[in-house]
Amino acid sequence: MTDTLELDALWEDFHRVVNMTSQELAAWLRVSDADESAEPLPEHAGEPTGQHVLAILQKRRTDLTDDDIEVMYEVVDTVTAEVDVENEPEAEKTVRRHRLMTLGHDPLRP
Repeated sequence: MTDTLELDALWEDFHRVVNMTSQELAAWLRVSDADESAEPLPEHAGEPTGQHVLAILQKRRTDLTDDDIEVMYEVVDTVTAEVDVENEPEAEKTVRRHRLMTLGHDPLRP
């Protein structure tokens, strides 16, 4: 398990890069997974990582599992590597924006 200071820093980083609320992320996962014929059940909508991010957002820090911590590191690393501050206004309808939103990060938010 991660030590307390490292977990505190990870918790802060995760909540800094995940700038969508759990309600917004759940809605996005449903929309992004819906097709013309059907919409999945809310608890099954979206990519597995997006579902895991949603589950983490609904937890307290003391309830995190090792899997949660691994996903938190993955999300922080991915979002940090992909965010392009200078070009975010141009990112409105891009595949990259949608991929980041699946992780709980909307690049168009300040």
